Amino acid sequence: MERSIIIIGGGIAGLAAGCYGQMNGYRTRVFELHDLPGGLCTAWERKEYIFDGCIHYLYGSGPGQPFNNIWEELGALHNRPILHHQEFMRVVDVDGRAFTLYADPDRLEEHIRELSPADAKMGKRFADGVRQFLSFDMSRLTTKPRSLMTLADWGRFFGGMMPYLGPLLRWWPLTAEVFGRRFKDPLLQKALPLVFGWGEIPMMAALTQLAYMHNHNGGFPAGGSLEFARAVEKRYLELGGELHYKSQVEKILVENGRAVGVRLYNDEIHRADYVISAADAYKTIFDMLDGRYVNRAIRRMFDGHLMILSQVQVSLGVDRDLSADPHWVTYLLDQPVLIAGEAHTSIGVKHYCFDPSLAPAGKSIVEVMIRSHYDYWQRIYGHRLYDTEQIQVSDILIDLLEKYYPGIKDQIEVSDVATPLSYERYTGNWQGSTCGWLLTKPSMLLLLLGVSKRLPGLQNFYLAGQWVEPGGSLPLAAASGRNTIQLICHADGKPFVTATPAPVSVTPG
Repeated sequence: MERSIIIIGGGIAGLAAGCYGQMNGYRTRVFELHDLPGGLCTAWERKEYIFDGCIHYLYGSGPGQPFNNIWEELGALHNRPILHHQEFMRVVDVDGRAFTLYADPDRLEEHIRELSPADAKMGKRFADGVRQFLSFDMSRLTTKPRSLMTLADWGRFFGGMMPYLGPLLRWWPLTAEVFGRRFKDPLLQKALPLVFGWGEIPMMAALTQLAYMHNHNGGFPAGGSLEFARAVEKRYLELGGELHYKSQVEKILVENGRAVGVRLYNDEIHRADYVISAADAYKTIFDMLDGRYVNRAIRRMFDGHLMILSQVQVSLGVDRDLSADPHWVTYLLDQPVLIAGEAHTSIGVKHYCFDPSLAPAGKSIVEVMIRSHYDYWQRIYGHRLYDTEQIQVSDILIDLLEKYYPGIKDQIEVSDVATPLSYERYTGNWQGSTCGWLLTKPSMLLLLLGVSKRLPGLQNFYLAGQWVEPGGSLPLAAASGRNTIQLICHADGKPFVTATPAPVSVTPG
């Protein structure tokens, strides 16, 4: 008899679980609260512009590189051009001096030496760090769930890590903020914590990121995040999976300590042999399951000691060609600016002219993203102040843009503001988090040790997605969905198998 799986959430983790479930002979059904696939891997259209909300770089974009096998199995990159950047970001000081974070370690070393001769030695150390991780395979962490690894598996894992023992021990204790303080130049001191998004990111992860970009394994899939998600959706449907949109799960049904199905908000009941939640973990554990299956470790994960990222994204469609400008720049401000109750000393500006499919010819998409606390927006939600504050934030950021791109204010054709509550409303993510747990030293330790996909006292139920794979990247989310099916196959005593779709030939013209 065909065994069945219900999957809550149609993001990348949920769709991946569905794909691998179908490959292994299960009948799978995905229930998604939104009317689009992808979850946080999404984009939205405003007039002629497509505002991207997720991918900056994609691990696994290079053929034969780490994580690429997952995207091949999920059909995510078939016939999809990959766009690569030589520089990750530029940081411009108030006096106009600029630091460019090149992915190429040779260019990076030379650039730092020219920018600050006094920091030449530190620049070489930085570039050598990138070189040391050029062949580092992060996907070893996701090949198989930790609980299923045999002694031979662990032997291969540690054997593969041994060549990197020295670099790992050298870079593991350092965060970007700590490393930045070792430079003498004030611009470099300020830039290092900014270029990687947050100062608490472990340098080991930051160096791997640059190494992957240099190897063309961290590119941008043409068409952006939503088209990428639609490709995985297409693969899932072709495998025979069922996908139900606008179908929000209210409760997970439990009988005799086993998950047996779900009840939707419209009171429909659907039953299955297994339930996987690839939705928000907090809502799953404490709302859908009423907090009945928790222990001290689970409570601690949500006690606030692990960092999350909530943000405001202001997206603009402008009648201006910015293709000659750096695609991502962080500008240091001469005076702090108060935005949504917080003082900011810099703003990051990104345009998407490198992908002409996202805007009309000769025009550009500009996005400004700033960290912003969920609590601030939650307090004013439901009041007129919420709408007023969105307008005010947008106006402040546009005024700052005018300083760096004179005339752009009058060239704006369409604008959009997404707050932490927007992310919560459309994806259900706890406190509007954009990537689960931020990658910091505590969360990286959780990633290395592995977070359980099971809940204590509950059988036939699994968690998948960014909350059980700290770091928040798309390949980890997809691998999480893959791993849950490995666990289910093991429980049913059957081998786990994968399949890659046959390439589709494209006829020119």
